[in-house]
Amino acid sequence: MTDRKPLSRSAYILIICCIAAIGGFLFGFDSGVINGTVDGLQSSFNSDSVGTGFNVASMLLGCAVGAFFAGRLADRFGRRTVLIVSAIFFLVSAWGSGIAGGSMEFVVYRVLGGMAVGAASVMTPAYISEVAPSRYRGRLATIQQVAIIGGLFMAFLSNYVLAYISSSAVAELWFGFATWRWMFWIELLPAVVFLVALLFIPESPRYLISSGRQSEARRVLGLVMPEQEVGDKLDEIHTTLDRDHKPRLSDVVNRATGKVHGIVWVGIGLAVFQQLVGINVVFYYGAVLWQSVGFSEGDALLINVISGAVSIGACLLAIALIDKIGRKPLLWVGSVGMAITLACLVFAFSTATLVDGNLQLSDDMGVFSLLAANIYVFSFNVSWGPVMWVMLGEMFPNQMRGSGLAIAGLFQWLANFGITMTFPIMLASIGLAGAYGFYALCAVLSAFFVLRWVQETRGKELEEMAYE
Repeated sequence: MTDRKPLSRSAYILIICCIAAIGGFLFGFDSGVINGTVDGLQSSFNSDSVGTGFNVASMLLGCAVGAFFAGRLADRFGRRTVLIVSAIFFLVSAWGSGIAGGSMEFVVYRVLGGMAVGAASVMTPAYISEVAPSRYRGRLATIQQVAIIGGLFMAFLSNYVLAYISSSAVAELWFGFATWRWMFWIELLPAVVFLVALLFIPESPRYLISSGRQSEARRVLGLVMPEQEVGDKLDEIHTTLDRDHKPRLSDVVNRATGKVHGIVWVGIGLAVFQQLVGINVVFYYGAVLWQSVGFSEGDALLINVISGAVSIGACLLAIALIDKIGRKPLLWVGSVGMAITLACLVFAFSTATLVDGNLQLSDDMGVFSLLAANIYVFSFNVSWGPVMWVMLGEMFPNQMRGSGLAIAGLFQWLANFGITMTFPIMLASIGLAGAYGFYALCAVLSAFFVLRWVQETRGKELEEMAYE
């Protein structure tokens, strides 16, 4: 095989990583689109606060299932294959969520979409980590978070534009269908692009080796690294795989002690803390949150767009920093930043007064809370947003990467479900200040978790990752 020129090889790696990251874009879009449809769902399905919470959070049950089984299925059928299946699920879910005539039908399609999101959430960083060189693996894996935020931003923007055209999410837009239904159907466009583009990328070389497809693995490695290095890399990967069996779920257990490997618990901790800081309350309920303290529907949707733009800027900064200063420092600084800004939001919301049954902030506190919220979003997206997914994709040894991702992904989405489902209840019982006080406490705890248990992975080859 003729060796590729470095520039050509780098461009090729970037292209296939960006294609895989479209899964992250759909992850973000599917997660964020619900934000502008809450009023439409309540009106169309006549649901109460608990019912609305379940309609919003139902996708996350599918995410948990998708994340868990994707890791296992990817070890059996390949990373690329699982991503192709997720693209098909995205298409079906986007269409069905918009056409649903009742809560039960809507939940079925959202759970199906959730399975796609869960699968993409763990397979995209895994695939990128397994094809990217270690020297800039962090930057390439962070593309996943840029794509997620890009998807959120486009969901917020399309929701805002569609609601602006029709005057509200519940008003009719085109062909007699309500605006909130079109908000879901917009997702069909990127889902088609994702499905078609996946047909043109190679399978992960580490999966091919674990499946005994040596010649295919050699060919793919020749596409992403100099030909003279391929033989050594093949040998390195082989030494990290057990000779007696393919990767399986039981690999997360230490055979000598019978206990789960320590690195799995660290992965679970990273996955859960990313949700306990409350970021998805902003993503899923942003419009409801800002309306609850006195902003109009249009202003609330516009605030979401601004937050999305701030998030993209933060992710771009993370790309610049992650392979220079490392993963652990970014996580710790992000935890501190979120703890401080969440505490500021608690203070702001505690000053709100009740006007005609609705909370109302003073003009000064409204500005203060907006600034604090956007600094909080920035702190998350320069740290825990991208870094958690980067670390989950690279921190596990080759033999247990699929299983480790499956377990961590399951816990991540279960925590996401718990936070999302309980927010409307917390809002009604202890108010915004109480809810955000809980998230602030979790941010403080996450800082201590990083200092005590998280190990740096910057610059390490995947074959150097340890079990403990």
